[in-house]
Amino acid sequence: MARDMVFGLVGGLGLFLYGMTLLGEGLRRAAGDRIKSILAVLTSTQIRGILVGAIVTAVIQSSSATSVMLVGFVNAGLMTLRQAIGVIMGANIGTTMTAQLIAFDLSQYALPAIGAGFLLILVSRRRTWRSAGEVVLGFGLLFLGLSVMSEAVVPLRENPGFARAMHAFAGNPFLGVLVGLVMTVIIQSSSATVGILMAVAIASPDVITLEVAVPILFGDNIGTCITAILASIGTSRTARRTAVVHLLFNVFGTLIFTILLRPFTWGVHALSVGAGIQRQIANAHTLFNVLTTLVWLPGPGLLEKLAVRLVPGVDTALEAAPKYLDSHVLGTPGVALGLARKELERVAGTAAKMLSVARRALTEAYSESLERQIAAMEDIVDNVSREIVLYCSHLVAGTRLTTPQSNTLVRLMHAAGDVERIADCSEQLMRYARDRAENKVPVSEEAIDEIRHVFDVAGSMVESGTIALAEEDHAAAEKVYNLHPGLDDLTEMLRTNHIRRLNEGVCVPRAGVIFVEVMNTLERVGDLAVNLADAVIGTKTPSLGR
Repeated sequence: MARDMVFGLVGGLGLFLYGMTLLGEGLRRAAGDRIKSILAVLTSTQIRGILVGAIVTAVIQSSSATSVMLVGFVNAGLMTLRQAIGVIMGANIGTTMTAQLIAFDLSQYALPAIGAGFLLILVSRRRTWRSAGEVVLGFGLLFLGLSVMSEAVVPLRENPGFARAMHAFAGNPFLGVLVGLVMTVIIQSSSATVGILMAVAIASPDVITLEVAVPILFGDNIGTCITAILASIGTSRTARRTAVVHLLFNVFGTLIFTILLRPFTWGVHALSVGAGIQRQIANAHTLFNVLTTLVWLPGPGLLEKLAVRLVPGVDTALEAAPKYLDSHVLGTPGVALGLARKELERVAGTAAKMLSVARRALTEAYSESLERQIAAMEDIVDNVSREIVLYCSHLVAGTRLTTPQSNTLVRLMHAAGDVERIADCSEQLMRYARDRAENKVPVSEEAIDEIRHVFDVAGSMVESGTIALAEEDHAAAEKVYNLHPGLDDLTEMLRTNHIRRLNEGVCVPRAGVIFVEVMNTLERVGDLAVNLADAVIGTKTPSLGR
């Protein structure tokens, strides 16, 4: 009998978790790209943040997933800690929607839902219908798993040891909190722990009373914070504070309502008149998170101060490492592509600075410190560009993308290579500057002015290409296209001018070699800037400069 119970619990839990995953993934694929738009409306208004957190979590069916996403956004600088606090509050409310759903007695529809969902996935060619099939299949598996767990634990109803243990929980609520915390830390899902609790309560309603269940629910809420805490390891201090805020929110809520356990339980009973134990548990879960949010609503600043005190220090930028890429949001392609674009904007800015440093070395005075600057920035660009391509590759491997998303991803990967080549060009220009300085090659003022002029045009193209890439600005992209023919004509004309100066003896042959190579390199920079514009317009094949 014990073996059947264990097998039933493990198998039922597996079905429940897989069903919940499918349900969440299906909803996320159907609305995932909208999540970025929803998050974009965040302001300093706490109420709006709570609403956003509740909506997003209700869609993806996991407060842990929302909190992990928040850690990533705060780490990437896309959201402040104060904004994240409101979303965390809402996420705790949104996650109770799963408990409210499974409180309905829908197990009789589980098998038809599994059949219908699988059929939809099998015959559908459109992404939307396949996602809908996953939602229906997940719904069926979730309730089938709940039913299997409930049937497996029926023998516990007659077990005196189990009854004594539940009586001990009722007499010592902190023991119940500990049990809920440990279960959720192990399973990594508060919804799953609530599902197990409901399954046992359905099988043994006389043993699992609301007084027994409520402290376990409190522990569930604390245990679910472990996912965000683990995700925050190795991130910025502000991101780690986000995970700490999630923990503080639930710990203080648990302390308050464990002390007020009797009035809280009375309130749940009043809210659930005539309802079964599963609905009472769902209502307790919702009421706890709503009341805890109301408690903290006037004091987000206090939460922020506590988090800063627990995670002291000031963030220092680690420029050589990716700043915005976050693997935790790879399941949401729209968000992940936005982060890749933002990282690419940053590294393109670094490549533009390299071009500016090379210009100083060529047209003013070369120095080893300038060359060291170029070398340091080159390492950054090379490293981050590779990380962008790797990040995009993971996105392709782990997520089904829409056609527009796939096209955007390909263009971003090409653009990462082009930014790296712009950096290489700057490094090459620095070598020409060093060659001129070490060999004391004289270059006429006329030639220096012409080099400055070409740098101006090429630099303007890179700047506009970066703006186009960062903001998807078609006008900036068109500016790059308009400048490109002029750059080609200018470099061709200046090469001719320099041949004239060589013939007239104004410039020496060694200077002529450097001048021509500088023109060729800056012309290549212009071609690569065009590729950045192509990554925005998307109507050209990004092949220039290769």
